[in-house]
Order: sequence, then structure tokens, then C-alpha cells
Amino acid sequence: MTLRILYASTMLFVAGTMGAAFAQEDATVAFLMPDQASTRYEQHDYPGFKAEMERLCPKCTVVYQNANADVALQQQQFNSVIAQGAKVVVLDPVDSAAAASLVTAAQSQGVKVIAYDRPIPDKPADYYVSFDNEGIGKAIAESLVQHMKKSGVPEGAGVLQINGSPTDAAAGLIRDGIHKGLEGSGYKTLAEFDTPDWAPPKAQEWTAGQITRFGADIKGVVAANDGTGGGAIAAFKAAGVNPVPPVTGNDATIAALQLIISGDQYNTISKPSEIVAAAAANVAVKLLRGETPEPKTTLYDTPSELFVPAVVTAENIKAEIFDKGIQTPEEICTGEYVEGCKKLGIIQ
Repeated sequence: MTLRILYASTMLFVAGTMGAAFAQEDATVAFLMPDQASTRYEQHDYPGFKAEMERLCPKCTVVYQNANADVALQQQQFNSVIAQGAKVVVLDPVDSAAAASLVTAAQSQGVKVIAYDRPIPDKPADYYVSFDNEGIGKAIAESLVQHMKKSGVPEGAGVLQINGSPTDAAAGLIRDGIHKGLEGSGYKTLAEFDTPDWAPPKAQEWTAGQITRFGADIKGVVAANDGTGGGAIAAFKAAGVNPVPPVTGNDATIAALQLIISGDQYNTISKPSEIVAAAAANVAVKLLRGETPEPKTTLYDTPSELFVPAVVTAENIKAEIFDKGIQTPEEICTGEYVEGCKKLGIIQ
């Protein structure tokens, strides 16, 4: 974890996004995350945010809550942190539409809101920090298309598309990017699914039904994140499909990196969440000082900063993940993955 936080801080420093002065305010800042279906929030986002807040504003208090995919619970948590005196709320919404009323309520009380990871289209927050979600969808789809063409999969062949949660505006951006990435590829989308709550078991169940329906006509799967991609892979394995058709992902989770090493997953997206978390902390501190953070772009009428991540496959996993210190061989190259790591030059 130390390597990841140092990596994030270094990247932000080089990009010039950190404030030079330390915030002296004795303020409360809330960091509200949406669910536990992905391990990233506890393992990456919150530690990265907390570390940067401690660096920039040692006197600040950081309150962390996770809504566990419950819209009502997130609203309670939001109201609670404002009652505790939070001056800035970093909000990754369970439901992007429902979050609009939270932004309105906060701003009416002079509380600043930073939309995080998932945008809030219906009500401009004070700032939005995320990776470029539409770019992510386009990149993973284009990467899959290039791989299928290189592998000799003929035009007219079919793919499945597994999107994220229908209540998540970021999932909608990823979905739109996937559509762009597949457009003009010559491949047809056999079926498409919006995964409730991003839940891998639901993605697995849906994929199992499509395997029964389409069988060997499925030549690839564009999955919006590693959890849904992992669910799809599990469905193919349970159905006895060997080899599993190429499946995409996003988040570079440990499980996904191991699946890439074993050859079961084709790609993922390396986006060390600490980078975005540290950027959100930087924006929060500027807001506490009464400053107006400079936008790098605008999305949904909200000043924004969107980071561009890297696509990871077996070909560049060593350079993008291990050489950059995002993960270590000790974490990934265990048990059945040792031989794959040797084959890819990750370990000797």
C-alpha cells in the first residue's frame, strides 16, 4: 500500500495538481463511497484520500462511510456527516440521479460537494474528479477488437456486452464508450446487460444464460469492470467452455491481474485509485481555503479533472503494474500463478 500511495503522490506532484501551502483549517471532510462489491474503496481510494489529507491538512478530520449499495443508507450517511459539521463532502453516489438532491441540500447550507468517480448529471457539484470513464469503455472495447482481429476471428462474429449498474452514471459513460469501441468493428453484439449494483454473481448468472442461448457463437465479452468480467469467466468455466473467449475488465484488481496471468482474462484498466483520491483531497483543501480549484475540463456543467488510465494485457502487465510498483510479485505471483508469472518475466 505504501508503494501505491507514494506512486499516487508522485504522479500528482509531477502533474502540478498539489497546492504548495498546507491548509490550517481545523475542518471535517467526509469521504462517502458507494458499495463494497469492489474492494477498491477500502484498499485504495480511502487510504489514498486519507494520506493526502493528512499531508495537506494535518488538523482536518476525515470521516469515512460506505453505503454498501443502499441509496437510503447513503442519504443517512450524507445527512449525518453534515450534522457532524463537514465542510466538504466527497461523494461517490450509489444512485447518480438520487444524489442530485443531496448536492442541492449541501450547497444550500454552504457545504461543498466533490463528485467522485461517478458523476452527478442532474445537479452540478462544486467539482468532479474521476478517471475518463467513457475513454475507459472505448479503450477496453478497442483492445478486445484488435485482439480478436489479430487472432483471426472473422467479421460478423458475436460478442456479449456486460455493463455496470443502471443507477451509476459512470457505468453509463463506460457503456457509451464500449459502444464507440465496438462501432465499425465488424463484430455484432449478441446481447447486452446492465448489472444491478455491479454485482459479479448477477453478471455470472446472466452470462450463463447467454452461453445456453448462443454457445460457441460468443467470441468475446466486453465487461465494464473486473468484477463483472470475473463473473463472466466463472460462467464459462462452469459451463465447461475451454478456452474461455477473451474477456475485458477494468480496475486492475488482484483477482483480475491473476486471471490475465493465467490467460483467462484478456485485459483490464490500470487506474491506481490513490491518484484520483489524492486529487480529490487537493480539491477539498482548496475549497476549505475558499479557493476555486482550476478545472481541467467540464462534464455535466461541473468543473472536472479526468485522469487517463492505461489498458493492461499480458503483453504489458510487467511494465504497467509491477515495474511501476502498483502491485508486487509477492502479492500476485502466488500458488497456481507462479508459472504464469515466470512465463511473463515478472519473476525469475
